[in-house]
Amino acid sequence: MKKKVILRSLIGAPIGLSISFIITLIISVIINKGEYYPVVPQLTALCGNELNAVVIQTICSLLYGAAFGGASVIWEIENWSLLKQTVIHCLVISVSMLPIAYCMYWMPHSFLGIAGYIVIFFFIYFFIWFAQYFAMKKRIQEFNDKVKQND
Repeated sequence: MKKKVILRSLIGAPIGLSISFIITLIISVIINKGEYYPVVPQLTALCGNELNAVVIQTICSLLYGAAFGGASVIWEIENWSLLKQTVIHCLVISVSMLPIAYCMYWMPHSFLGIAGYIVIFFFIYFFIWFAQYFAMKKRIQEFNDKVKQND
């Protein structure tokens, strides 16, 4: 199990970095000033310059990618209920993401900013969870239908 978590974390880290880069690219295109915005201005100010801010954000992007990758093993623990898997996975991901999002200034540093981030995070998390749940349920039903046809 530990080997799987480490392997998935090593796979997840560059995926997290790629997603982070794509998000900054999309934001830069949306701003549409012909410039690339790799980090938020608050992080640049905190780190002293843009290069330091990009290095810190890169490390954090690798970390949250690793957390997502490693946490994916939770779904393979067969003796846990779906509810337990969901709660533990959601806790691991949210505990990993909240401090990173806060430190990277991906949310306003206020009560409303943090509350808004948490609401959006859980909305997206459960939207994806429900989509995956119903897609899997449909695949299982199709598989069961094929088994019945072959009997």
